[in-house]
Amino acid sequence: MPTRDASTEAGTPDVQTGEKSIATIATLRVGVKLYVYHENSKEHRLAEILSIQTRKGTPHYYVHYEEFNKRLDEWVPPTRLDLTREVEWPRPDKPAKKPEKVAKASTPRETPTSVSGRAQKRPRRGDSLGPGTPTLSQKNNKKSRTSALAEDDVVVQSEAVGDVGTPEEEEADEESADIDPKATPTATTTTAAASSAAARAASASSSSAKQNGASGSPETFSKEHEIEKLRTSGSMTQSAHEISRVRNLSKLQIGKYEVEPWYFSPYPVEYTEEEMVYICEFCLSYFGEERRFQRHRAKCTLLHPPGNEIYRDSAVSFFEIDGRRQRTWCRNLCLLSKCFLDHKTLYYDVDPFLFYIMTTRDEYGCHMIGYFSKEKESAEGYNVACILTLPQYQRHGYGKLLIAFSYELSKREGKLGSPEKPLSDLGLLGYRAYWQDTIVDLLLGNKGLETTIDELAGMSAMTTQDVIHTLQNLNMLRYFKGQHVICLTDAILNQKQKQVEKQKIKGKRTLDPDLIQWKPPVFTAANRTWNW
Repeated sequence: MPTRDASTEAGTPDVQTGEKSIATIATLRVGVKLYVYHENSKEHRLAEILSIQTRKGTPHYYVHYEEFNKRLDEWVPPTRLDLTREVEWPRPDKPAKKPEKVAKASTPRETPTSVSGRAQKRPRRGDSLGPGTPTLSQKNNKKSRTSALAEDDVVVQSEAVGDVGTPEEEEADEESADIDPKATPTATTTTAAASSAAARAASASSSSAKQNGASGSPETFSKEHEIEKLRTSGSMTQSAHEISRVRNLSKLQIGKYEVEPWYFSPYPVEYTEEEMVYICEFCLSYFGEERRFQRHRAKCTLLHPPGNEIYRDSAVSFFEIDGRRQRTWCRNLCLLSKCFLDHKTLYYDVDPFLFYIMTTRDEYGCHMIGYFSKEKESAEGYNVACILTLPQYQRHGYGKLLIAFSYELSKREGKLGSPEKPLSDLGLLGYRAYWQDTIVDLLLGNKGLETTIDELAGMSAMTTQDVIHTLQNLNMLRYFKGQHVICLTDAILNQKQKQVEKQKIKGKRTLDPDLIQWKPPVFTAANRTWNW
């Protein structure tokens, strides 16, 4: 006990990292895991301290609850910490990664000794190594440059679609996970091209696996490292020192709504000290004081997104905005969306992107509901780069409406489209719900007719890989008498019937393709990049 009291007074616990012991307020530090009272569940949960701040003489702790999403991280006072239980002190992370680096560096050195018999024959052509023969250090430099390039490629692929917001049919999508794989098929559509399409998808997945494997050996693969790389790969943070795990804003006021951010967003530092950040819902300018915000609102004349209105019905409107022509507005949009997207993929470089803003109208103007962005020319054929429904409009079916509009534009372009991968948790949920509804509706509409996977892809503007992925996820792709067939099981039909009955009560948001006033834009090389 005297030793523990001494460490308490010094501010540093007298324990080794990774051990458990009783702690006090003075000994707590970043990385400690302890039990914190969670107000929503009304119980203590294990959490990790990510940051510590002193506010008005009282320390506050930013904690991340174990097995919870990052959007639930929060600041807590000392009164919510359970210090009667033992806490787990942080383990050192850096020494754990050193053996991997040593193993990589030692591999080239071991190779010449293992083939020393061949290495002794080569100097007969010359007494010394020629300029064209790389030395061991040059080989290491080449390998390091190659691995760095491979990591950059992985980062680009990992920056992907953000949260769509849970669509109105989220519950129906969750029910699809409980479909019985042994369910009896009631309606079967034979597909002659299903087998070949499935084989192409398998070969594509194997080739992508080989490409991913080329960037690093399986021996050095670390799940924690991959997760950390996904977390820190958003290009909203253009350099490593901007990466932050701590949500820096407390609250946002967007129009008549007060919204709590989910993630870090690189707003100016002075705004992180404000209790409320006021955002103009039309021009997306941000202010730290209410008086400055009110003066701006008295002068702001913008009543809708600064772009061309390409769709309007009785409920919503869509505006198309060129990132090159409206850089300030698009950058403000990216700052706002970063508060709700963990992997944001653009901030300063908005020129190569088009933004499609969905709004609702009233007597005061057009209020933004959500948006999606797409590259002006995508080499991979993506039709969505980032997609977001603002939290105050989620669970109303707007997310599915955004997805449907992106595919309607792909149909106008005469292309098959797919969102950038990997999808976030809410993004995957929204896309799976849309893909399932679209494919089931097409199969029910062509009931009794032979339909191939390629035909489903052409009618829906989805890629064959997304079609096959959806059929496999719903257990609708079967192998029967030497070929693959698509089966509509009893579980799928019952789920569709429940969904139709629910839509009769709540209603369903749909798009009218005839109301889209849009033609695929054509850009020159200068319009797709920076043009200062």
